[in-house]
Amino acid sequence: MLETGGSTRDLAGFVLPDSGGLVETEDPARPWVLLDTAGAAVESVAEFFAELQACGRPPSTLRSYGMDLLRWWRFLAGWDLSWNRVTRVDARDFARWMQVAPKPVRVHWRHRASGRSSSPPVRRMSDPNPVTGRSTPGPMYSVRTRVHAETVLRSFYDFHLDTGSGPIINPFPAGRNRRGPTAGRRSHGGQYRPSVPARMPRRIPDRRFNELFAALRYHRDRALLAFWVSNGARAEELLTSRQRDPLPGEQLLGVLRKGTRAYQQLPSSPDAFVWLRLYQEEAWRAGVPRDPAAGLWWTLRRPYRPLSYHAARAMLNRANTLLGANWTLHDLRHTAAYRMARDPKLALTDVQWVLGHAHLSTTQIYVPAGREEIVEAVRAHHDRQEQLARIPEVPAAGYRPEALNDLFGGAW
Repeated sequence: MLETGGSTRDLAGFVLPDSGGLVETEDPARPWVLLDTAGAAVESVAEFFAELQACGRPPSTLRSYGMDLLRWWRFLAGWDLSWNRVTRVDARDFARWMQVAPKPVRVHWRHRASGRSSSPPVRRMSDPNPVTGRSTPGPMYSVRTRVHAETVLRSFYDFHLDTGSGPIINPFPAGRNRRGPTAGRRSHGGQYRPSVPARMPRRIPDRRFNELFAALRYHRDRALLAFWVSNGARAEELLTSRQRDPLPGEQLLGVLRKGTRAYQQLPSSPDAFVWLRLYQEEAWRAGVPRDPAAGLWWTLRRPYRPLSYHAARAMLNRANTLLGANWTLHDLRHTAAYRMARDPKLALTDVQWVLGHAHLSTTQIYVPAGREEIVEAVRAHHDRQEQLARIPEVPAAGYRPEALNDLFGGAW
């Protein structure tokens, strides 16, 4: 039992119930709906989603927020709590539970459909991948997942605090500055928000990228990687392109930006358009719709459908399996950003425009050398130190070098 501040909940042994759900709809005004344990729509969340939508947030943001709210609603159901009657102790227990409890193991849909029950697999801590150096997702909630959950829930209760429809005190309080002249004042972060360790953006070294590119089997996949690594578009942004958007003569490809949904033409490498043309010729001969307004990227098998993000990720995972790697689609954006930011003849503000960053400080994280360059530089340093250690010192005054050569065998 864990007991603090009036809470006697067994957080380590608590199992999150598999109740409720987050459902996508065909209604553009309500693209995502959160369902409670009884299968009814949660109106408090629907109002919050409406506020986010009015502020210009895309459906993908609603889905991201909805996953955190679903986890919170299941936590409330497990302890028989009402969302508008929770206290700070309940919110604190939720933050502690995400630290000590393993992530729920999803039941495969085949087992769910057949009614078979199987014991959950043993989840082990993951070792770094020997190719990429990145650890695969472990059994516990990551720090960034916990940070996102705290931000979403604090925003949710702030909204209902302003409208008067929730608790009179936000159970997820804002944090306080502990240092400097603003000590004691409210900070932008939350009190239960964990600290996120700074990490260097992970890019794919040139040698590893060539291996990854060679592991691809189809022209479509090669064209996708060539565009991702040359124009720095986000994975889902590249998939929004239409057949009218490529302009090979100008080396431009139009995409819809993730947050603003604004149309932007991104400069891309010439070889990307070569692979694109090879893919289009194959796709059109196979029967893919040829229409300027149709999507640019399609599945490779009938019935042909526009390529989704999950299908593109599965494509990369197949290549990862051959290489024993765990690269991600976002690593390609990091790679493009690093290559552009490290080019001394390319202005950093131009890189910012291509990447679609709102702040130049975000682009600046790609300026320092990457892990591979740092490792090579330090290795070269050790080589130089070893060479210096082999060079004999200059003989002291009064000693003739020819005499020392006879004595020490020509070392001088």
